[in-house]
Order: sequence, then C-alpha cells, then structure tokens
Amino acid sequence: MKLEDLLLKRSENKCELCQSESALKLYEVGPQDRYNEDNTIMICDRCTAQIEKKEELDNSHWACLTTSMWSEVPGVQVVTWRMLNRLRSESWAMDGLDMMYMDDDRLAWAKATGDHENDSAVDLHKDSNGAVLQTGDTIVLTKSLDVKGTTLNAKLGTVVKNIRLVENNTEQIEGKIEGQVIVILTKYVRKQGA
Repeated sequence: MKLEDLLLKRSENKCELCQSESALKLYEVGPQDRYNEDNTIMICDRCTAQIEKKEELDNSHWACLTTSMWSEVPGVQVVTWRMLNRLRSESWAMDGLDMMYMDDDRLAWAKATGDHENDSAVDLHKDSNGAVLQTGDTIVLTKSLDVKGTTLNAKLGTVVKNIRLVENNTEQIEGKIEGQVIVILTKYVRKQGA
C-alpha cells in the first residue's frame, strides 16, 4: 500500500491537525533521512501554508492543537509541539505545552529545525503600502530606478506584469522591463489594484 493511502486511512480522510476534509496532502516532518508513516502526516492546505509561514497565523484555527497534542503519531506530535511553541503568547498554547509529553528523542526531533524558537511572525513579500505580493501579480514602480550593469532606467509608473517572488528574500521580486528580467526592491513598488 502506498504511503499516501496508508495516511488517508489512518487520518480517516481528514487533516491530522485540524480535522478539515478539504485539500489534503502529505507533509513530511523534517529533518529525516527517509520518510515513512511515523514522520509523514496528512494535512490540509491551510495548515500547510501557516506551518510554512506563507500565510499569517490564525490563532483561532490552531485551537485544534489541544486535540492533536494527544495523537499517538510521532509526526503529529512534533508538528503540534512546534506550532504550540510558535503560539506560546496565547495562554491556551502554553497550557497545552505544559500538558504535552514527548520522550527525549521525539523532543530532540521537534527542536531540530529551530522552528519552535520563531515567533508567529510571517515574512511575506509586501509592497510599499503593505499589500501582500504573490507570484503573477502586476505591480507599478513608485520610484524611477537605474538598473545596475545596464543603461536601463525604469521610470516611475512603469507597470510590471507577472512578477516572481525572490525566495528567501522578502524585500526583492523579479520582473521583466523592456525585455530584461531585473530584481526590484519591494519598497519601490505598489501592487496594481491594491
């Protein structure tokens, strides 16, 4: 039986964290050498986006952790512990951490990524007005920019379509101006229509 089929059966076709039945997928709880049914869980898109910091944490959504903390699945326990730590400013999350038990090996696994040390802040690509940017958006330059290494000058008000987000740097996006792909600082752009 495939891993996905095993996890769907184990989870009864529900997210193993919040019990949602929509848009389920495998989530590998790292770090691991090999993934199996103990360190892979079935979760929904909403949980995935917030775990991976691609969406703001919704504290009310994560109240589900008070139930998932009792799971016997090692991967569920580890993700629950990490998320409770990210939400530790909430009294219910601290209570959950106080009640939760994990053996030393599992606790070391939970701490291995360092994700539990991060707060609930999410680093998103935002324009000069604070609007969240996504790949494929259209933006407008709010300042004339000289492009390093070229004679290109991108004028104030230039529209750039179909941008790409620069991974691991929320202050930069990529866009094509006059046929050239350039890196643009997010502080000099405004999302069109925002």
